Amino acid sequence: MELVSIRIITGDVARLVGFYERVTGARATWANEDFAELRTARATLAIGSTRTVPLFAPGSARPADNRSVIIEFLVDDVDAVYRNLTGFVTDFVNEPTTMPWGNKALLFRDPDGNLVNFFTPVTPAAIEKFAR
Repeated sequence: MELVSIRIITGDVARLVGFYERVTGARATWANEDFAELRTARATLAIGSTRTVPLFAPGSARPADNRSVIIEFLVDDVDAVYRNLTGFVTDFVNEPTTMPWGNKALLFRDPDGNLVNFFTPVTPAAIEKFAR
């Protein structure tokens, strides 16, 4: 088994895709107006419209209702990313903070309220864990 992607359901695909393109620097690949993907070297973030939900099961997903998942991106320099996003991101949950497990993390919310974590490993054990 292989985890292929995480999908966010939203009421405004273009807005959310634009946000993630800006914060990640990745360009989205659009299948149609209801579905786009942002691919990175390690994973894919898929963004789908609420119009796609009934294709799976009506009512099974609600946009802007996440309070349990954090979408995480490994970055080279979280402090530089923070400086770059200041003035664009409107809801920072925390500034870059070194976590007990060795990553320096920046937590913020996307326009739908989903938590996003950009992090840089800073301890030898964390650096080794994420060595490419």
